[in-house]
Amino acid sequence: MIYRSKIKGSIEEKEGKLKKQDKEDKLLSSVLEGKKTEDGKLLRNAINNSLFSFNPDMMFQQIVKNYSSAKQIYGDSFVREIADEKDVGFPEVQRNIKKKIMDKFESLKDENILNKNLEITEKGLNLAALSLYTEEIDNMISKGLIGEKFNKEISHYGAKEEIKEFRKGDRYRDIALRKSIKTAIKRSHNELDKKDLKTFERKSKGKINIVYALDASGSMKGQKIDMCKKAGVALAFRAINEKDQVGLLVFGSKVEDIVYPTHDFMMLVDRIANIRAKQETNIASTIMKAIEIFPNDESTKHLILITDAMPTKGKNPEEETLNAVENAISCGITISVIGVNLDKKGEPLAEKISQVGNGKLQIVKNLDDLDTVVLQDYYGL
Repeated sequence: MIYRSKIKGSIEEKEGKLKKQDKEDKLLSSVLEGKKTEDGKLLRNAINNSLFSFNPDMMFQQIVKNYSSAKQIYGDSFVREIADEKDVGFPEVQRNIKKKIMDKFESLKDENILNKNLEITEKGLNLAALSLYTEEIDNMISKGLIGEKFNKEISHYGAKEEIKEFRKGDRYRDIALRKSIKTAIKRSHNELDKKDLKTFERKSKGKINIVYALDASGSMKGQKIDMCKKAGVALAFRAINEKDQVGLLVFGSKVEDIVYPTHDFMMLVDRIANIRAKQETNIASTIMKAIEIFPNDESTKHLILITDAMPTKGKNPEEETLNAVENAISCGITISVIGVNLDKKGEPLAEKISQVGNGKLQIVKNLDDLDTVVLQDYYGL
């Protein structure tokens, strides 16, 4: 499949940077060839639903008694492989379901993807991360989010600004051809002379440090957090390819995980893939922690907050949050808020955060659009 070959090529290009590549080569090949695709999805679904280990009896009961719920927890394709919903009431089918579940777990133990207690091993976590990565890269390719044509008018050479005289060292691709021809005509030249050439003066974007702050409160479980993870992978992929640095903050009632802005793409993917939803939301402490992890330099510093709810933690969460935003602004940090199905009650505060933070507010209703929205925010810097 052409998408798979492109993915593998992109990984090989980063061979020097993706530190875990050597030890994951065989596992990665299995994912790319489709051998481990369903196992990776099963592990991702478990992690997204805050499961640290599997329980065969509980899985059996969920499939038999609440088939729809089982699909949400373990994944549609896995549950359908175990049994068809219309047949789960038959005793002989139930015996077969139990056998399939035990066979699956024995296979995952044999491959060291689960340990003897059916807990996800490091190899299993790597498989979940690679599954997330390959699926999102395929998704980006299908949406046209990878390639030179995507947002071509904005690049790290900067946006086109005023016209100036062509000078030695200017890039030929920046020549303002129409303006140069007009100049030659005015001078009655039959051919373009070097002295007629005009170029666009570009305003450099400069170095960018961006922190992706992901709400891991309990309401984000399941598909929500999976799509947010994919958007984080998309951001890391694009920004690091553009030589920018990406950091990560995972927050609930407190900051759960921190990655300082880095160029290490696979490390970011690993940490994003292993995020589990936990408790309530505390955005103020997340913003204050972001201030700490941004570098103290003249780079562009931007925080993207991904959440489905406004803060619920603290004595006066709204006031504390806006005070934190003002502190961030004083440190040269801008803040955008991307609300995932954010309710009307939360929108006014989200709007205040983005306004005070000199950023943007985007309310995402369709989770499939989330990666595109995150990338648009990045490219608007």
